[in-house]
Amino acid sequence: MQQIEEFLQAFSNLAWGPPLLFLLVGGGIYFTLYSRFLPFKYLGHAINVLRGKYDDPDDPGDINHYEALASAIAATVGMGNISGVAVAITLGGPGALFWMWMSALLGITTKFFTCTLAIMYRGRDSAGHIQGGPMYVIMEGLGKKWKPLAVLFSIAGLFGCLPVFQANQLTQVVRDVILIPNSWLLETPEFMEFIGPFALSDFISGVIIVLIVSLVIFGGIHRIASVAGKMVPFMVVTYVVVVLYILLANYAMIPQSFALIFSDAFTGNAVVGGVVGEVIRQGVRRAAFSNEAGIGTAPMMHGAAKTNEPIREGLVAMLGPAIDTLLVCTMTALAIIVTGVWETGDANGVTLTANAFNKVMPQTGSFLLVGCVLIFAFSTLFSFSYYGTKCTSFLFGAEYKHYYQYFYVATIIWGAVSPISSVINLIDGMYALMAIPTMISALLLSPKVKEAAKVYFTKMKVELQKKEA
Repeated sequence: MQQIEEFLQAFSNLAWGPPLLFLLVGGGIYFTLYSRFLPFKYLGHAINVLRGKYDDPDDPGDINHYEALASAIAATVGMGNISGVAVAITLGGPGALFWMWMSALLGITTKFFTCTLAIMYRGRDSAGHIQGGPMYVIMEGLGKKWKPLAVLFSIAGLFGCLPVFQANQLTQVVRDVILIPNSWLLETPEFMEFIGPFALSDFISGVIIVLIVSLVIFGGIHRIASVAGKMVPFMVVTYVVVVLYILLANYAMIPQSFALIFSDAFTGNAVVGGVVGEVIRQGVRRAAFSNEAGIGTAPMMHGAAKTNEPIREGLVAMLGPAIDTLLVCTMTALAIIVTGVWETGDANGVTLTANAFNKVMPQTGSFLLVGCVLIFAFSTLFSFSYYGTKCTSFLFGAEYKHYYQYFYVATIIWGAVSPISSVINLIDGMYALMAIPTMISALLLSPKVKEAAKVYFTKMKVELQKKEA
């Protein structure tokens, strides 16, 4: 196990080196300036599209705009927002949140471009069904000579979209908040002790997760979208309300916490050695893990939307980073910082967030978090399977995609019993490999998006003038 951990850590650190940070951050800056901040100017129009004002049931695709965004948010507003933020603060200090904000702002325009392209260059799988995503953008937009880039994305997607992180953190919060305090841990057999001291209890939790996830994901995208559409609004509102209570209970610490976030972002005082570069790297990594802007997963979901207007879907998609990182991640980070739990103890991941909840609401806080974690984790577990099946369909053919679902649920067990470091390093590394084809194709095809946006908004203004005449 130790050798696997060391290999995955080395793989993740290598993948998230300066070249990838430059590609993600530099690409986001390019999209923002090249579009002249266009996505930000049409926030109101994006909300109207999301509300269904422009829905046409006869348009090609599988799900409507709201279901596409809800499913994409269900995949992003998950454990990355609860435990991923805790990891960022543990490794990069409070200043990492500032760089998460910067990445999210750039991520808004990045998602606008990548998800517009997902509709603009949809392809068909071997069964003739319409599909979207970076692999189809590459093939349809750049041509077959770029296929190795599409293959790289799809292979990385098979592993980057595995449910191991969600399973790991869901298991951890059940163990630390419910099983250990009540002395309900089961004795681990000797042959499983090499995995960890809680292997048997974690294994049983993993099996239960497998059963629940299987009930939903084998129903296909329509069932996933339907479940996500119902879960997302409830889970976001509930979590925000609970965290607001924590912040109100510690309102005197809020100004000091913001000051710490801004100062630490440029000094790195909270990181061993005071390395500002590590603060930035952790902020960008966790933002990418949280909102997935530039990674390429969201375009696969938005590529299934019922629409003939690529720009509309790009506008809907850009709302994701705002909801995910600027709202939910900020809430988690502030709860951890204002309560001071990040400075004490060795807790990491979801347990650190649970400590923040418990400090303000003894007894009940951790159980409220468990409820949020259950919804957050399962919403992501349901949606991620869809991404992996799309990658499988592209690589091997649509007739084999159901095999991925068996592989998907099987890895839940590995995630449940493995150390958090191994799990997060695997996903981080694969996300980095997915980002390379996604960002390169989006940068090369960005003039097509700008041209389409000019046509779309000109047509929209003409239609508005006709209505007013």
